[in-house]
Amino acid sequence: MTLGVTFGRQDGAALVRLSGEIDFANAAAIGREIVHRTGMSGPVLVDLTAVSYLDSAGVRLLDALVADLEGQGRRLRFVVGASGPARMTLMLRAFRDELLAADPDEAAAELGRGPAYPGVP
Repeated sequence: MTLGVTFGRQDGAALVRLSGEIDFANAAAIGREIVHRTGMSGPVLVDLTAVSYLDSAGVRLLDALVADLEGQGRRLRFVVGASGPARMTLMLRAFRDELLAADPDEAAAELGRGPAYPGVP
């Protein structure tokens, strides 16, 4: 299965929707595309609800994205739904829970209200 990527905006946040498999074969390329397409656009919302597979390279990509955006003082949320492969993989890897959201509308609204996590304006 291939990776699908779409870009848009939701409630003032850059929206990135990913579907399919995120793995060693495509993680670096998608990371570069996300950084390029979201630029310095403020908060970023990454929807992973349609991701069917996420390997360790995909988790490293998401972790690097967090580090890059935090370093720029930008807020970020990953929409992973209430269940599914992305949520399960990130929970098993002890990914920061405050970055995960079940509902995209709620996550976008939170990003618009203020800090998604302590220490980042």
